[in-house]
Amino acid sequence: MAARPRLLRLSSVGVSRRGSPLWLLSAGHGPRDVLVVAGAHANEPAGGASALALAGHFALDPEVLARTGCTWHLLLCLDPDGMRLAERWLHGPRSVEGYFRNFYRPAFTSQPEFLPVTGEGRDPMPESQALVRLIDELRPAVQFSLHGVEVGGSFLQLTRQVPGAAEVFRGVAARQRIPLELRPFDGMGWYVDAPGVLVLPGAQAADERDPTGFTSEATWTYAMRHGTVSAVVETPYWAVPAVSDARPTAGTRERELARLGELLLSRTKQLEAVLGECTSRVPEERLPFLTAAKELIEVAPGIVDTWTSYDARELGAAELAATVGNSVSLGISARRTPLRAAAMLRGALGERPAPADAAVAARLDGLVGDWCQDMERQYEPRWVPLTAQTNLHTQTMLGVARAAV
Repeated sequence: MAARPRLLRLSSVGVSRRGSPLWLLSAGHGPRDVLVVAGAHANEPAGGASALALAGHFALDPEVLARTGCTWHLLLCLDPDGMRLAERWLHGPRSVEGYFRNFYRPAFTSQPEFLPVTGEGRDPMPESQALVRLIDELRPAVQFSLHGVEVGGSFLQLTRQVPGAAEVFRGVAARQRIPLELRPFDGMGWYVDAPGVLVLPGAQAADERDPTGFTSEATWTYAMRHGTVSAVVETPYWAVPAVSDARPTAGTRERELARLGELLLSRTKQLEAVLGECTSRVPEERLPFLTAAKELIEVAPGIVDTWTSYDARELGAAELAATVGNSVSLGISARRTPLRAAAMLRGALGERPAPADAAVAARLDGLVGDWCQDMERQYEPRWVPLTAQTNLHTQTMLGVARAAV
């Protein structure tokens, strides 16, 4: 910013629940606007790194910015409060187990990218209100939401078809050696343009339904009222090439779904038993961990119901568990949900649990360790260098923006 004061501007567009500023870094003076939202989920820091990398790219080579013909607005972190509760893994060993031992992701109603649906009876979060104001003010041509996932592959979600965007994204992923999810684990109501791309059917704004059954108005669909096309770009931290395997699954998909559903439910039932053994009052500052963990345990049956009732006929005919790649994706998801819950239950007890909960803490430590080892043994995930993660985000944004504007 010091080197390019006319090119880059920093402003605050709101404050978080705990009073942290929501910083917006704007670049250029083009006639159309592009909005980039990073840090929407507390456990996904890659988006913020990508936003800063893009700003640095613009500062070093302003011609790249000028060729887009747009002003870019980079919201550097939508959930700074949540990010602080999740950031410890960034300072520890770079491993799947190190990540999960410090895991935090808020309960659904505390995730600011999701707005209450009509009649829900809750107010939007201050962070959500700030983002909605920004969308209404900018009426952006394109909105990017930058995301990351622990283990698996990459995918792109578009709120409407953008000619050339899928090819741009797939080319970027190939150059970065990041596998694409054949049928991503998210977007169960979206049209599947395999590999790795989901498109909102009919290009009509609608409430977004998570695979758990949680329903909200996502801020990326909210922006559609202004003619905005939104693109959700997901990068893995640890890649599993097998998610791209297009070979048919051995055996029936029904049997595979039943197997994975049983795995998920058996592990969350173990956590229900552990939860019943907790006797001490959780400190107030650790309550977000307990709330989020309980929610994941409660929604596990809904995830399995979503898998077994999924109808792909109007959504690209990409049946669940029909390919090796999607079976791997679902297997990762079946392991990830209880692993996240176990890690946050352990986090709720704090570093020094009360003596009455020492045995429970040890049991949770054991489950997190065992389940991380199982994840690594089953899928052999490889770390994706941060430069590859940010390149996936930044190059996809530049390419999709050129295609969309």
